[in-house]
Amino acid sequence: MTREYIHLKIKRQDNPDSAPYWEEFKVPYKPNMNVVSVLMEIRKNPVNANGQKTTPVVWECNCLEEVCGACSMRINGVPRQACSALIDKIDKSPIILEPLSKFPVIRDLQIDRQIMFDYLKKVKAWVNVDGSWDLGPGPLFPEKTRQWAYQLSRCMTCGCCLESCPNYNEKSAFIGPQALNQVRLFNAHPIGKMDKEKRLDAIMGPGGITECGNAQNCAKACPKEIPLTVSIADLNKQTVLYGLKRWLYK
Repeated sequence: MTREYIHLKIKRQDNPDSAPYWEEFKVPYKPNMNVVSVLMEIRKNPVNANGQKTTPVVWECNCLEEVCGACSMRINGVPRQACSALIDKIDKSPIILEPLSKFPVIRDLQIDRQIMFDYLKKVKAWVNVDGSWDLGPGPLFPEKTRQWAYQLSRCMTCGCCLESCPNYNEKSAFIGPQALNQVRLFNAHPIGKMDKEKRLDAIMGPGGITECGNAQNCAKACPKEIPLTVSIADLNKQTVLYGLKRWLYK
């Protein structure tokens, strides 16, 4: 689509407690721009579409190569990464930018993702290492396991899966697919599996795996195409077997 300028409609918010409002911008078109580069142009010259001087739009970014997950936002209603959203591949005008709706807004398009990291703490999404000295090479993954485990490890904690999940909302304690996916990953790790039962206990409680409604939106929304529903299905099996074991040997 040939264009002279890029028309943006941005949902803004001055602080966490203020009411949101809409503001439009028109930025001169250049080929090969992404949404982040357009926001950078606005920052250079913060004038809205009506020619009025305004404040620069606030957003968050870091890696600019779809690795950190910081630039998550809703682009034309779809949760995705602003760094990989190429303007030349977006046909709709104006391009509508909104913050993710299921996280607290800090300002404009910047959100607070702290709760996702709190969920990772809840499920112990790490490998415990005993001691600060050199323990030598650790045990290796079997190659067959390593292939799918690497795919799970690509999670950026970006929030797109939670944004698209109907079971993750303010009325639910559901921890969401990203944390569940990390449980499967670390339960398969040669050292991490030592804490397997603790992780399963965590997801068998309130907000855990039983809160998943199997909508499968998460797998479609994931920028890294992680098979989140496969992970959840595997954890269903793990929790059933662990629950039976816990019942038999209590």
